Amino acid sequence: MVRAWMPGGARTQEMTLYQVQVDNQARPVYASWEGQTLMRQARCIVQTDAGETYGQVLEARNFIRPLAGSGQVLRLLRLANDDDLKKRQKHRQVEREAFIYCRDQARVLGLEMKLVQVHMYFDETRLLFIYTSESRVDFRELVRDLAHRFHMRIEMRQVGVRDEARLLGGYGHCGRPLCCCSYLHQFYPITIRMAKDQGLSLNPAKISGRCGRLMCCLRYECPSKKGCQNPAPAGE
Repeated sequence: MVRAWMPGGARTQEMTLYQVQVDNQARPVYASWEGQTLMRQARCIVQTDAGETYGQVLEARNFIRPLAGSGQVLRLLRLANDDDLKKRQKHRQVEREAFIYCRDQARVLGLEMKLVQVHMYFDETRLLFIYTSESRVDFRELVRDLAHRFHMRIEMRQVGVRDEARLLGGYGHCGRPLCCCSYLHQFYPITIRMAKDQGLSLNPAKISGRCGRLMCCLRYECPSKKGCQNPAPAGE
């Protein structure tokens, strides 16, 4: 823990860096907390760029504090109370209803899109719909239907198939959680040449990830230095 001291030697509350799983993000975030030690799986409220967000404490991670920039650390506001829990449960119910309604309406309107996830902001002012599509989608009529049905602001966000895998999560061929939703902070270019240089089978089923694209881990052990790096997991 990091102990903060006031002038004159008076000690303030201890500050600890925690890894927190927040809603609408596959990859955990880091948040600082000044107060008593938090237990694993404790429910909490975190301040993000989008406002207050509901989350769950995973573990203390003070040892990576020197590696985490100030812009990467969020603020853990407080532990969630019973009202927060009931509020989030209501949100999940709305999200499930919104997902089914949006999916069905998109089919009725003939929109070529695949709905991935729906998230209701904790302040209950917006609904975020995340989708994938091979082409541009004119969803203006769909947005009007959604706004009329749920009486709040509607946001539509298009993502790629790799982002879809990161949001949904899962496990790779190795049996470990997908790199993209555990520690990978950005997507690196992956080529079939990387598999050839490692003497791997070129069977698409063996070198493709959950997203259907070449696995990110093909980059890790590529013997060629040109255009091939070995990004180490953050904090290791």
